[in-house]
Amino acid sequence: MGAKNKNPQPTTGAGRDGGAFAFISKGWRDARDTATADLSLMRARADHLIASAAPFAEELDLVRKRIQPKITELRNHCSLEGWPPRAGASLRVDLAAIRNAVVADGGEWPWKGGGKGRAEWGVATFVRGGLKECELAATIRSGFKELERRSLASEMFGGFRGRGEFLEKLKLSLKLLNKESREQKEVPPLDLMEILAYLVRQSGPFLDQLGVRRDQCEKLVETLYSKRDGRLMYPSLSADSSLTGNENTTDDLDLRIARVLESTGYHTDEGFRKDPTNLRISDNRRHVAVFTTASLPWMTGTAINPLFRAAYLARSTMQKVTLVVPWLCKSDQQLVYPNNITFNSPEEQETYIRDWLQERLGFEANFKISFYPGKFSEERRSIIPIGDTSQFISSKEADIAILEEPEHLNWYHHGKRWTDKFNHVIGVVHTNYLEYIKREKNGALQAFLVKHINNWVTRAYCHKVLRLSGATQDLPRSIICNVHGVNPKFLNVGEKVAADMERGQKAFTKGAYFLGKMVWAKGYKELIDLLSEHKNCLEGFKLDVYGNGEDSQAVQAAARKLDLGINFFKGKDHAHDSLHGYKVFINPSVSDVLCTATAEALAMGKFVVCPDHPSNEFFKSFPNCLTYKAPEEFVAKVKEAMASEPQPLTPEQRYSLSWEAATKRFMEYSELDKVLKERNGHCGQGVKRNRVRKIPLLPKFSDIMDGGLAFAHYCLTGNEILRLATGAIPGTRDYDKQQCMDLNLLPPQNQHLVYGL
Repeated sequence: MGAKNKNPQPTTGAGRDGGAFAFISKGWRDARDTATADLSLMRARADHLIASAAPFAEELDLVRKRIQPKITELRNHCSLEGWPPRAGASLRVDLAAIRNAVVADGGEWPWKGGGKGRAEWGVATFVRGGLKECELAATIRSGFKELERRSLASEMFGGFRGRGEFLEKLKLSLKLLNKESREQKEVPPLDLMEILAYLVRQSGPFLDQLGVRRDQCEKLVETLYSKRDGRLMYPSLSADSSLTGNENTTDDLDLRIARVLESTGYHTDEGFRKDPTNLRISDNRRHVAVFTTASLPWMTGTAINPLFRAAYLARSTMQKVTLVVPWLCKSDQQLVYPNNITFNSPEEQETYIRDWLQERLGFEANFKISFYPGKFSEERRSIIPIGDTSQFISSKEADIAILEEPEHLNWYHHGKRWTDKFNHVIGVVHTNYLEYIKREKNGALQAFLVKHINNWVTRAYCHKVLRLSGATQDLPRSIICNVHGVNPKFLNVGEKVAADMERGQKAFTKGAYFLGKMVWAKGYKELIDLLSEHKNCLEGFKLDVYGNGEDSQAVQAAARKLDLGINFFKGKDHAHDSLHGYKVFINPSVSDVLCTATAEALAMGKFVVCPDHPSNEFFKSFPNCLTYKAPEEFVAKVKEAMASEPQPLTPEQRYSLSWEAATKRFMEYSELDKVLKERNGHCGQGVKRNRVRKIPLLPKFSDIMDGGLAFAHYCLTGNEILRLATGAIPGTRDYDKQQCMDLNLLPPQNQHLVYGL
């Protein structure tokens, strides 16, 4: 190598040229081998590189900001095409100048160990040397101006042409390095015993119907799963099997099924049903839709109670509420609504509903009201929904549905399955239809058929069913709970009565009365029978009756014929001032599920005389509720009530009758509070969780059965002949043109006319 001159001149001579070329080539080959070894070491210690990302990022930044511009400048000044040189070509370079420039700039010269250490000069000098841009460019241009076109530096750094290309190559190396660790191990397929064990476990409800007890079913599952191929076991799941027993077997089986399914490419985050936690609602609030079968001004329980339920549910900030009520054409309105009240548009009826409600509430009810087309059945004396009622809630808002009278809403429902469209469906049973049907011709046979149809539709379309009392039929997934309250106005009347009694004033100036829709099944038959049977014992007893209905003429004629001393008046709102002075409310009905008028009379501080019947179970705890088990006791209870004064309600009794308490019971027994908390992320921190979370990737056998029932019902209700044979009103499968005009609906598509398919 040449002397260390400050102004080096290139030497001449073929020998020297050949030696210099050999020396430079060997040096760069050694440097390249060293760089390759360094890269291998970097790949072998990828984890250490990631942990020390900060200092590496600084060096990388130095390379990007200081070295790469120098290489670019070198390319611009030196056209180095034709590298590497041909054999025998002359190369004249004096590296001493480069060394002097590095030392002069404060850099550290790495060739202390002689020729062997010279190969280490490589990238380290450029990264750590901190050469100034102008001096480094001038030195490299002077030392390599004889090199032909492409320098080895260009070969090494030429690959880093983009700002992020070095990082991309580094990422690719790390991916290749960790490829084997990321690859999933092959999951062996299910063997016969595992398949049988899962099939038996999923068939639990069906086996239960055949008389196989649950503990026997679980033992059979454990036995089958224990006989599986031992090579398929996962030690992490089975190590503590002696401690967890059957629960561990169930968890192992669930996770085993999940792993096999995922190994085939199947994956789900929500299982067979939708997971409400995956819902995306614009303002992060749930949406509750309340569907009912009647609407004001029809003063019936299925019109009033859902209205109050919607109003009180809407008080919470956790959910939005929409009340969905039937819209009737003008001719049906004249048959149903009292005092010849009719509406020309749904907007008019909505205004009437809101005004009526606002007069009785102490707060502003913030909920929407929507209408679906309905038709009044004079034979059944009820409103039958037309078409697919569920479509009047958009898919975006389809979250939680409350079906007031789920059996009634779904008798002829021909549309999307409720539990498919909504995440949680709650049914509230209001009416004891079997009791009404038994009073009709061939009532026993009709009641038998209706009982099973009710079971069918509630199982297919509801997740949870609430029965107001034990007077209703036992339905699938049902529980008994009174989730109704009374109008706040009645509680205010009761407070006023209690205040008058405390001051020694006479609160009641009238005797006994009865109020209800005037049809025989609403207790009028029982009332006339009791009064006629004990007419002599109740001599001088007078009863005022308020009501309208289809049987009003027949009821009044029977009472006059027997000379029972009953005074008949037109129906009135129970909160009317003229009714406050009555002291005793008599209700002998046994067809009610939970009589709203009875609750209202108790709230006003009156005596109530009623039969000892499951429909009155909730009221028996009130001291002013006098129940009788036999007709003879009826006379005694009436005389007791007429001769004494009722007790004022305590604050606890008053609260239990309120809609606040009813809404709280509804949230608890319908599990709606849990559904809302799960969505809003308020699950309790102290809840114990299973060691292995169950992954319901396969549908349960009961879910498959419910889906089959829903599909069969859809097919049957799509056939007009079958609909008419079961008592449906003609033309109720699809809404007509007038209803389309009233509700601004598109005409229905007349497709799939056979079996609804």
